[in-house]
Amino acid sequence: QLQLEESGGGLVQPGGSMTLSCEASGSTSDSVNILDHYDIGWFRQAPGKEREGVSCFGGRTYYAESVKGRFTISRDNAKNMVYLQMNRLRPEDTAVYYCAAANLRTNLCLEPDIYDYWGQGIPVTVSS
Repeated sequence: QLQLEESGGGLVQPGGSMTLSCEASGSTSDSVNILDHYDIGWFRQAPGKEREGVSCFGGRTYYAESVKGRFTISRDNAKNMVYLQMNRLRPEDTAVYYCAAANLRTNLCLEPDIYDYWGQGIPVTVSS
């Protein structure tokens, strides 16, 4: 089955930048063009809060209002990689971040329920 693994998290100062990466593997023996078959999204969950859609590819690119203009999602299908570039980070961005993949395309790709595969999550802490 498809596996997703995040990397690049950690501690960053307010106003700083950080790039998260998500590698997809396991769908095929060579893992060739895995991401061509899925919608891909980034989600986050802060303590005591519900899982929140951050950004996704669902036919188009979507962003949560709270990150629009600061975060950028991108993908490199040849490398089976998805990225989340985060700029001008705020303490409110502190959360565990997840990447996810959905078998079906939709224009509701910020909704967690459509996703079939999830990474283990990686913590991002924005603090001075």
